[in-house]
Amino acid sequence: MKNFNVGFIGGGALAESVIKGISKNLFAAEKIFVAEKIPARRDYLIEKYSINVAADFANFADKINLLIVAVKPKDLDAALSEVQKNITATTLVMSVVAGCKLSKLESYLPNQKIIRIMPNVAVLVEEGMMAYAAGKNATAEDMEIAKKFWSAIGRTVEVDEKLMDAVTGLSGSGPAYAFLMIDALADGGVAAGLPRNYAIELAAQTLLGAAKMVLETGEHPDVLRDRVTSPAGTTIEGIRILEKNNFRSALIEAVISATEKSKDLGK
Repeated sequence: MKNFNVGFIGGGALAESVIKGISKNLFAAEKIFVAEKIPARRDYLIEKYSINVAADFANFADKINLLIVAVKPKDLDAALSEVQKNITATTLVMSVVAGCKLSKLESYLPNQKIIRIMPNVAVLVEEGMMAYAAGKNATAEDMEIAKKFWSAIGRTVEVDEKLMDAVTGLSGSGPAYAFLMIDALADGGVAAGLPRNYAIELAAQTLLGAAKMVLETGEHPDVLRDRVTSPAGTTIEGIRILEKNNFRSALIEAVISATEKSKDLGK
């Protein structure tokens, strides 16, 4: 991707997270372009990242190889109309709009190469989880480009598009569940006597370490849990209370509800 330029439609929080991630090791600032309608947001992005920012996509449409559509669902139709008028035939389009189906994108851009992406906010620290699905015109080479792009800021997996709503409910919304869990664990630590700063660090690193064990060992989470759960010990006592209070059921229902919301957004 050495000779590629990347453009964004929308310069919100998710776009900024991606920009921060790719600007570390994939794209120089002068190769990143953003179309953002809000003047204050444009000024902020220019000042913080020294990237190219304009009010309209038309200002840089002919300069980019990759276009990431990163607007809110309510702004999608207006954004796609603008893209439709200005995009070049060779530009690869990648959409990160929650709930937006490939069929919707292709109704505006029927001849364009399109890939649907569901990232999460952890791209900010190069630990994102991305799932992607190919549009009808996307080639194997396009999919490799998408994989290389997103793998620079996390992990990737190719899925059938019908699974994208579930991906949204799990990994797309998942960081928020993890933040909530870290906060709750830290509150427990404070209640048990720990200073707040220690409690947050202990909780966050504990989740990070546990996640890394699952990914790097390839073991099922249940197997790893059993290894640290001694008979009549502290861990099983904590697990007993979590089970009593429907901890797992609450997480399952959260993923299902978020999945259904993603489906609603796509209607």
